[in-house]
Amino acid sequence: MIVTGLSGAGKTTALGALADGGYEIVDGVPLSLLGRLLRPDRGEAAVAPHPLAIGVDVRTRDFSVEDLLRFIDERNAEASANMRLVFLFCDEEDLRRRYTVTRRRHPLAATAPVSEGIALERQILAPLRERADIAIDTTGLSPSELKAILDGQFGLSVEGGLVIQVVSFSYRSGLPREADLVFDVRFLANPHYDPELKPLTGLDEAVGHHIAGDRMFKPFFDSLTRLLDPLLPRYSAEGKCYLTIAVGCTGGRHRSVFVAEELAQHLRALGGNVEVYHRDLTRSGALVPVAEAGAS
Repeated sequence: MIVTGLSGAGKTTALGALADGGYEIVDGVPLSLLGRLLRPDRGEAAVAPHPLAIGVDVRTRDFSVEDLLRFIDERNAEASANMRLVFLFCDEEDLRRRYTVTRRRHPLAATAPVSEGIALERQILAPLRERADIAIDTTGLSPSELKAILDGQFGLSVEGGLVIQVVSFSYRSGLPREADLVFDVRFLANPHYDPELKPLTGLDEAVGHHIAGDRMFKPFFDSLTRLLDPLLPRYSAEGKCYLTIAVGCTGGRHRSVFVAEELAQHLRALGGNVEVYHRDLTRSGALVPVAEAGAS
């Protein structure tokens, strides 16, 4: 599949949606290399393991509408080929607004007004839009709405649905950069001050009993799950494929670890695809999967 269209009309977003749906993505490859890309050398796999989506636009080196259409025609003349052309477009007002928000220059209007670049590009790419197998008007569309359209056209789906990663961490080492949601559990009873529990971790039963025995734990956990449970289907509906929930405490070894495990168990019971990582459970602070993180 060739994905092209007006600059700012959503090509990058479309390629991201296709990647989430299992496509292999190649963006910005020179037209002169497209033939090599689709014809592996002897000894390489004759068939790609995933469907391929190639991003092409006016910024592509040696870009030419005529050469691109000729390449598609030649490729589709082969018995085993089935190349489709997807064209994204948008009305001028929406495109101008997008360029204003991002403060980026239009590739065909380095010194001229954005409107002139849009008009010129629309004229240049008109033959591609006419030849497109699928033309998508992205005017007013959110990324999730564009993804839904591509889903309907190409049957995109992320196997297993929304993937949830629950991460425990130490505030001393900073917030996880990948976190979408962060919860602070430093208000819970701290096993660190119990000499028998201090050398243990939140993976140990004794530490779990200590934290769960805090009178604030159950009200907090009930409130946390009531907050998250209705949000997860909405994240999926908006096209989000990955959600990272971070739970932090002072040292990242006791309270955050226990709460993260409890939360993951709750989300799995709801049918969620859940991974657990305890970032600061080891002294090294490495990202350690729970399966590899033994009790102290």
